[in-house]
Amino acid sequence: MDLNDFDFGVNSWLVEDLLRQWQASPGSVDKSWQKLFAERSGAPNGNGATNGAAPVASPNGATNGAPAGALAAATNGHIVAARSVREVLLAVSDQQERVAELIEAYRERGHLAADLDPLGLVIRTAPDLALANFGLSEADLDVPFSTGDLPGPATLTLREIIARLQETYCRSIGVEFMHGEKPVRRQWLQTRMESSGNRLALTKTQQLRLLQKLTEAEVLETFLHTKYVGAKRFSLEGGESLIPMLDMLIDGSAHAGADEVVIGMAHRGRLNVIAHILEKDPRDIFSEFEDKDAETFIGRGDVKYHMGHSADVVTASGQKLHLSLAFNPSHLEWVNGVVEGRVRAKQDRYKDLAHKRAVPLLVHGDAAFSGQGLSSEILNLSELKGYSTGGTIHVVLNNQVGFTTDPRDGRSTPYATDVSRMLRVPVFHVNGEDPEAVAWVAKLAAEYRFEFHQDVVIDLYCYRKHGHNETDEPSYTQPVMYRAIKAKKSVRQAYVERLLAMGQITQADADTLMAKQRAALEAALETTRKSHEKRKEPNALAGLWARYRGGPDSSVPEVATGVAEAVLRDVLRRATLVPDGFTPHPNIVRTVLEPRRKMADGELPLDWASAETLALGTLLTDGAPVRFSGQDSRRGTFSQRHAVLSDAVTGEHYTPLSHLAPRADGKGPARFEIYDSPLSEAGVLGFDYGYSLDYPDALVVWEAQFGDFANAAQVVIDQFIAAAEDKWLRLSGLVMMLPHGFEGQGPEHSSARLERFLNLSAEDNWQITYPTTPAQLFHLLRRQVLRPWRKPLVIMTPKSLLRHKAAVSALPELSGGAFQRVIADAAHPPATASRALLCSGKVYYDLLAAREARQSDAAIVRLELLYPFPAEELRAALAGAKKVVFVQEEPWNMGAQYYLRPRLEAALGVPVTYVTRPESASPATGSAASHKVEQALLMEQAFTS
Repeated sequence: MDLNDFDFGVNSWLVEDLLRQWQASPGSVDKSWQKLFAERSGAPNGNGATNGAAPVASPNGATNGAPAGALAAATNGHIVAARSVREVLLAVSDQQERVAELIEAYRERGHLAADLDPLGLVIRTAPDLALANFGLSEADLDVPFSTGDLPGPATLTLREIIARLQETYCRSIGVEFMHGEKPVRRQWLQTRMESSGNRLALTKTQQLRLLQKLTEAEVLETFLHTKYVGAKRFSLEGGESLIPMLDMLIDGSAHAGADEVVIGMAHRGRLNVIAHILEKDPRDIFSEFEDKDAETFIGRGDVKYHMGHSADVVTASGQKLHLSLAFNPSHLEWVNGVVEGRVRAKQDRYKDLAHKRAVPLLVHGDAAFSGQGLSSEILNLSELKGYSTGGTIHVVLNNQVGFTTDPRDGRSTPYATDVSRMLRVPVFHVNGEDPEAVAWVAKLAAEYRFEFHQDVVIDLYCYRKHGHNETDEPSYTQPVMYRAIKAKKSVRQAYVERLLAMGQITQADADTLMAKQRAALEAALETTRKSHEKRKEPNALAGLWARYRGGPDSSVPEVATGVAEAVLRDVLRRATLVPDGFTPHPNIVRTVLEPRRKMADGELPLDWASAETLALGTLLTDGAPVRFSGQDSRRGTFSQRHAVLSDAVTGEHYTPLSHLAPRADGKGPARFEIYDSPLSEAGVLGFDYGYSLDYPDALVVWEAQFGDFANAAQVVIDQFIAAAEDKWLRLSGLVMMLPHGFEGQGPEHSSARLERFLNLSAEDNWQITYPTTPAQLFHLLRRQVLRPWRKPLVIMTPKSLLRHKAAVSALPELSGGAFQRVIADAAHPPATASRALLCSGKVYYDLLAAREARQSDAAIVRLELLYPFPAEELRAALAGAKKVVFVQEEPWNMGAQYYLRPRLEAALGVPVTYVTRPESASPATGSAASHKVEQALLMEQAFTS
């Protein structure tokens, strides 16, 4: 028998000593181990006498104060009765294992007993940490045990071990980290927390910085509360610790090598963050409250607690950093994807493969983080190749209530942060009334993010002093909570008292700090009111955006979008090449690669996907990066694109457009990225929109699997894409491709809800198009990048037209020409036709076939750009028309007709007849046979009504 025969976990010094003696003389141990123990512990020796020597210290210097010691405890005091060393050692090993299990339990569940609620209303306990659950009792508290992998002494009494564990895991910080799947990450956190007791040893300078930030936060809120009584500002009072926390997170990010931090947050505390983290001039904040420039903002702008801001700041440690607070409507978590996309764009522009120069920092509300599904959509993006930003720092500003809803009515989980457990990332729960604990958590979280490039979550427990907003009466629904809040000292005052007790400051110091802050605000307010300063608008067209324009479409001229035929042929040929040894699927060779080679040689006309390939490829060779994402976008929902090929044998991927010829200046083509997105519309569209905000010189495309799926991202479309210029002066060149067309595929695969986009159209806020030829798509995509006018572009893209024999273009249409807002019917001039049919998109080909079948002389004019409305081009294309009929596939209450009615008649000066499907609550029939009947009736009405 040897040491390996026993599984002791980490052996105690007593067990090791006994084993060494037993190995040296096995036959003597049964009689001598009692004497050995007595010598080491002061217990009775084998003759009944006590060892007069003082208790012997363990190797770490601690003494065993127990009357019988660990061995006696392990055998319940039956020293004499023990018949063999094996029994004794196994008993000691068992006891030690129980202690090891207790240590692990504290690591795993200690957070359940942490003191997190600053209001003291929630009494937290962890019954499963009771000694009895581990076969231990109070009699064992003063027995020494091995500390295992706890940093520090190798042996401590059980009482000391528990005290250290409670200090680390059950004080004002509770940590969930043992669910992480990678041991190295768990060990990294465990070592840092247990070696420090989860405390940060602050210098006096750091403590004063904490006090300064708390003072700034409190004074601004109380100042605004008295100067603008009843004005909504979504006060931070009760959560002032957010300001020093963000201060330290940003400082830690700068220290780790970040150049930029992009912040996303809802409205609570937003003004305070703008003032004291982004250092916005208080005079500008006061001018927003004064609101004395009504004429300037008629019909536009946004409330002050939705506005964003950016600034260059110097952190507490003296490092320079650029901060951006993203503009955000009241849809709370919906800004998250926008922030992630912006950060990824910055990282891509920096060529920052380590994802450290730009960092996303998201501040959530507790009710929103757990309640809004978008949170999990964004969390799911965190480690996907096309969407990762190298780790997001999440801060949950936990008010412990959502408007008037208690947590027990708002979520089914113990913590608001439990949705983040899907990522197996650490979650730090911290009591916001302990600013030094808040500082330590901020430091640890920032270090973790940069060490492992993974998300990390901070759950900042606080409260909301004034209810949902300053006009709300919270005690109607939370009377107990608000009685407790009314009795609370502010976080700042509590910290002042702590520093006074430590002798770090005097009361006069604290009062002076507050008085100085208040005086600065008084001076700023006086200046604002005397100077009648007008509200400043954000400067959205500086720096990266200096080359680009917003405003009216008519103010920016068109650009040439054609490309020489030789270049087109070369790009298309290269898009069909694969490396030696690569085996494409034979069907792709037959249906995609070989036809495209013939198209490049002029033997076949260009189909839709080939024209798109040429648009993307020529932009890349022009030096414009392309980012393209959506569900199944690499292949294409309708198996039309095949931008990424898979080896039929190995499964390896190859992307032809990433291997184009060098540019004329010798530089390689720009970066091409195309990603199959997760099954998410809102999160991914928000991400790609955010990407477009920080990469104006790239073509950024989001494609819906079917256009109908954009329904699931309507908030991003309404609140950001359609309205950002009007509200925040922010431009975007995002392209949304939405497959649209009535082809008998049912209500969910027919309509991209064209009417919704047109209903949101105003002030040239974006472009709504429904092109009918591959050449039109080619010029449209190139125009989106080459023209300096930066507005979102919505394209109703085809399904059946992807392979329609008539929906083709020739290479000369791409080398020459341009995007046509309206396509006239040169073969059937409206002036000589019996009627002029006006339409958009796929129905054109239906009308074309019906005209041929009927041998009609009707002119068919295509409205390719629906918004901005091309009145002049329409007048020219329909000049002389005796009768104008607008034909759409959609029901009467959908599609473009509602939008077009007043515009068409004003532009043309003649009555217009409208042919549509009957009004319907659902976009389309679910019966393919019924669809055919409806389609035939639609064609009949178009030519006879």
